[in-house]
Formats: sequence, C-alpha cells, structure tokens
Amino acid sequence: MRSSDLNVIRGAASALGPDISLEIFRRICAARHFEAGLIGAVKEGFVTTPVYLSTGQESIAAALSLAIPDFMIFAQHRCHAAYLSFGGDPERLRDELMGLSTGTSGGRAGSNCVQCHEENITMHGHHGLIGENVPLAVGAALGSSKPAVCFFGDGAAEEDYVLSGMGFASTHKLPVLFVCEDNNLSILTTVATRRSWSVTKIADALGIVSADLSDDPWTLFLKAQELRRSLPAFINTFTCRANWHVGIGVDGPPEWDRFGIIKEDLDALGLSKEMTEIEDSARASMGKIWDKKLLQRLSGK
Repeated sequence: MRSSDLNVIRGAASALGPDISLEIFRRICAARHFEAGLIGAVKEGFVTTPVYLSTGQESIAAALSLAIPDFMIFAQHRCHAAYLSFGGDPERLRDELMGLSTGTSGGRAGSNCVQCHEENITMHGHHGLIGENVPLAVGAALGSSKPAVCFFGDGAAEEDYVLSGMGFASTHKLPVLFVCEDNNLSILTTVATRRSWSVTKIADALGIVSADLSDDPWTLFLKAQELRRSLPAFINTFTCRANWHVGIGVDGPPEWDRFGIIKEDLDALGLSKEMTEIEDSARASMGKIWDKKLLQRLSGK
C-alpha cells in the first residue's frame, strides 16, 4: 500500500493555483533548510541534545498549516516542521535546541517537546511520552470547543491512549483532525513486523471519517479542507524520514524523495523560476540563523 502516489489527486497542484502551491513550497523549504543548518550545528558541537528531524516529512505540516491555520496544534516528537510551518519563530527554535533561555521553553524542553503560545500560533507541548499528545488534543478540544490538529507517528498509533483518545473524540463528536505521519518505522522496526492491523480501519470502526494517502502536499491540502467539515477525522499519510529516529545519521536513501517530486510538479506548472528563488531565499535566511560566528557568540564558545 505504501507508495509516493497513493490516492493522489491528479492535477491538484494546478487546481490550487500558483500562490498556494508556492506558499506550501516556501514552508517546506523553510523547514528543510532550518534543519540543514541544525545538522551542521550538531556536527560543530553547538547543539548537543538529541534532535528529531522532520527532513523528508516536511510536506505534511506545510500543507496542513495552510489548510487549517486556525487549529490548535498538538505535534509529536518530530515537530520542527509543524512549528515552523504554522508560524513559529526559527530563532526561538534554534535557541531552544541550543539550550538557551531565549528558546521556546527557556531551553529546557529541547527538540521533541516544542511549544509556542504567541499571537500567530498556538502549539501545545507535551512531556515526551510517545502518543500522549493525543489525549491532550482531545481534552483541549473538549474543554474549549476549538478545533485541534494532532500529529503522531505510526509507532505512537499503537499506544493505548491514542486509540482510546480517538474513541473518546468520536463519542463526543470533538473537532479534532488526527494525522498519522506514517514513515513505516518505530525507531527501526517496520509496521508489518509490529502489527497486523490498520489504524485507518480502526478509525473507520470508531465512526471517524478517515483516509489513507501519500504525503503529496497538494492532495493533503485539499483533503484537510474537506475533512475539517466533518470532524473528528483521521488521515494516515505515508511519508519517508530522511534521518535516524533521533540524530542526524542516515541509513540510506528513503523510499521516495517527496522534495524532489514537489520540484518536478512545480516545474511542470512553469514555476521553476519562482521555485528557485524561494529555495535560495530559504537557504540564505536559515543560513544566517545558523551562522557559525553567531552560534559562537550565543554559546559563549
């Protein structure tokens, strides 16, 4: 079932138009080049705490941040792309990863529990146990009646409080969009090795509208806009992380390169010039954030 084009809506990028398509790409580039700088900072010793990279999976948060920008955000441990796509300040995230008091949690939470409560973004933190952000999202939706998006991985989906949280949301018709970023790995163990059941089928059994699809951002944008009218809802989106579960290492090429596919789509729409300008701008702006001399001053090295 895993594939780069599973349930992709043909012509979706064209249907969205250049403004939305390029803005999704801009947010993908921001996350990708932020993490490129982060990888360099880890190698140089400026970031010494564990990091959970979004590289390879950025298209999901980028698309959803435009489709449901007003939702409360409950991200999983692999959350840099969600934070940046929904409007978080990259400098505050950098400082958090460096353990500085100017970070998103005063330098005390690190990579996997990022939170932000500012005018343009409401992203709730959690204490790091896998999947426990799901009942937090459900409780917040119950208490506030505000819509929430909750991201978790295919491994977290096997935790008991995830499934019970989804069941509670179904029973009480809560406005939660559950999003499983399914990279087929719980650390290094594949889904087929771990279980014989499908989270999507369980969501169906709970009475939650659900969908299986690839991490094509144009399709994700349209599907999220559709599902926001029938919450609670569940999306299982197949994706590929580029790095280790934790850390900057690489075991080999991913099953597919979504970033490259997106570039091909934009090029086919005649947007190559704009695409290049956007990526060059993201590379330059994020490069300044991770400038070695700046990091030396910030860290006192």
